[in-house]
Amino acid sequence: MVSKLNVRQVTHVACRDCSLSQLCLPLALKIEDIDELDRIIKRGRPLKKGEHLFLEGDPFHSVYAVRSGALKTYTATNEGEEQITGFYLPSELVGLSGLDTEAYPVSAQAIETTMVCEIPFDRLEKLSDDYPELRRQLMRVMCRKIREDQQMKLLLSKKNADERIATFLINLASRFRRRGFSSQSFRLSMSRNEMGNYLGLAVETVSRVFTRFQKNGLINANGKEIEITNAMELCALAGGKLVEHQDIVNIQ
Repeated sequence: MVSKLNVRQVTHVACRDCSLSQLCLPLALKIEDIDELDRIIKRGRPLKKGEHLFLEGDPFHSVYAVRSGALKTYTATNEGEEQITGFYLPSELVGLSGLDTEAYPVSAQAIETTMVCEIPFDRLEKLSDDYPELRRQLMRVMCRKIREDQQMKLLLSKKNADERIATFLINLASRFRRRGFSSQSFRLSMSRNEMGNYLGLAVETVSRVFTRFQKNGLINANGKEIEITNAMELCALAGGKLVEHQDIVNIQ
């Protein structure tokens, strides 16, 4: 039987003291109001790699903010295989896709040891009535997710393997940068096989592209450790405007 997270209250870091507060939902609140949000949040034991946060078809009741580690979401295809639909890093919310159907349309699984904050949605909704800026922040998060899904559809329909992987790496670099980490050197939480599944590429193709990028001086890759050595060319290959990736191309 697939295991799921059993959330229970433990000693935890409060929202006002969390290093991710300026990226997560507390961003919308004044410092004196953050405790109201903190009171509804449940924090449980860490998820081990391979453990599920929720399963496809489970009743929707909460959204989850990633505190540390990383998650992937996936759905089962008609052939019973896994199709990865997204990866979630610290401060990002997972589970919002269940809001309109009252059931999670995907499964969420830890791809490394992961801590999450569970936010019961009915209580979050009531709190949003008292704090309109919190509701606006939640809407911004959902709009960003819609935009990312649209970009993903374009990625899979229009771009070749090199462009897909370049876009994926630039996207990760930007996300790490926003969290105060290096956008030049970072560790991939996902395997090459998971990356290929998400991007619609065979794992052999992913490995060949990484080898080609390294040979051409775009990256250094050592296992899951990635160093972007030519951010400008990688951005150009991804098809992005340099101004959109200002924090990436200005790597020292």
